[in-house]
Amino acid sequence: MINIEKKDKIDVVSFTVDKLNALITEEIKAGINRLLEHPYSRVIINLKGVEYIDSSGFSCFLSALRNAKNSSSTLKFTNPEPRVMELFQTLHLHTVFEIYHDLDTCIGSFK
Repeated sequence: MINIEKKDKIDVVSFTVDKLNALITEEIKAGINRLLEHPYSRVIINLKGVEYIDSSGFSCFLSALRNAKNSSSTLKFTNPEPRVMELFQTLHLHTVFEIYHDLDTCIGSFK
């Protein structure tokens, strides 16, 4: 469900499912929060291939953002599918999260 790889000392989280819903958010939350336990962590959530996120998924991301701020870490998002970006905008979360359209630009934003 969740894959984590390092790119330029940044943890990039991606998913093997196309829906982030209540059935899997606890596992996702645990994986992301494990990365954010370390101060000054840099984490990217790659949403490529994710077609739908429900309220528990967005709650998971908001919780992760709070944990990132508490540990002086950075959490950013990349590659949202059009429908998912529409959900971010509908919920006005595009003003809360840093969202980039491609991974290279997102990685470059850390410099």
